[in-house]
Amino acid sequence: MANPFFKMLITFIVIVMLTMAEFSCYACDQLPLPIVKTSQKSISAQQTDDDWMAQVHQSITNSVYQSALWFDSFFAERGCPQRHPQTSARVSLTWRPKAEHLSGFRSRFRLNLKLPNFQNKADLILSDNSNDGLNQLPLDNLNKHNTLNNNQAFSAAIRFIHKNEVNKFTDSRIGISGGDIFLRVRHQRLYAWRNTQGFKIEPAVFYFIKKGLGANLLLEYNYQLSQQSQLRVDYSVSASHSYRGLRWQQGIYRLAQLGEGKASVFSFAMEGERTNHNYFVNKYTVSYRYRFNAMRAWLFFEVEPFVEWQKDENFKAGPGIALTVEGYFTKL
Repeated sequence: MANPFFKMLITFIVIVMLTMAEFSCYACDQLPLPIVKTSQKSISAQQTDDDWMAQVHQSITNSVYQSALWFDSFFAERGCPQRHPQTSARVSLTWRPKAEHLSGFRSRFRLNLKLPNFQNKADLILSDNSNDGLNQLPLDNLNKHNTLNNNQAFSAAIRFIHKNEVNKFTDSRIGISGGDIFLRVRHQRLYAWRNTQGFKIEPAVFYFIKKGLGANLLLEYNYQLSQQSQLRVDYSVSASHSYRGLRWQQGIYRLAQLGEGKASVFSFAMEGERTNHNYFVNKYTVSYRYRFNAMRAWLFFEVEPFVEWQKDENFKAGPGIALTVEGYFTKL
């Protein structure tokens, strides 16, 4: 029997999605508050034909593009000229050692193929995280606050974009993740006030054949402290037939633009669960992340010292550091 929290969250999210579909933004004359980002640093060194890094980048970019061209050709009308797809790929490698143990390396990837024969309203997404962000630029990726039903399973999905406006975005996905077929519908609404404050509401409903029906709600508030810094507060909650009660996360972040190709974020985050009779925290995290562009315009590095207090470790302080290198491969 489904728990009452699950029923309440599903009902609330459906109401929110229907309401936002009918009423326009109360500050529609204002642009939505952008998240702090930095432009890619120009690389002065001239790349030569024998530059192995340039060759690797070009090879991966072309391989991704040719794959998109091949896939999109299945949907082309006979006799029509071949259209050119847009492709983007992100590959990262992270080492995250802690005080008491040295963890192994973790690789992540995300591939996005925009299909012109669907009038650019559909794209193919391949990733090792079915909830990976869809529209993050290299230095926009400051908030590593993981989604609640995050997993490391390979995910392949076709995403259909139903509405894509300045302050409204609606999409749906159908695909496979971790050997389970899923369908997800998401609506995003952005509000802005006086060009200094922004609010985002993002409800989503998903269904997995094995795990059943579920829902997620993200609330995010942004305050522009200056041209170079921003304060962000977010709260997300999730419910599913696959587990009892609610799972929640919340955090507060200070994002800063430190210069061309450099940015940082100081964060305090916590996550936990709520059941019928209990409300408890599973983990607290304090971290400082520094992200910069170096060597090539498509190459980014991160250094993130952090301290975690986890329930299964009796909330003993666990300091550590995360070191990440990330490459972007884009062809428009």
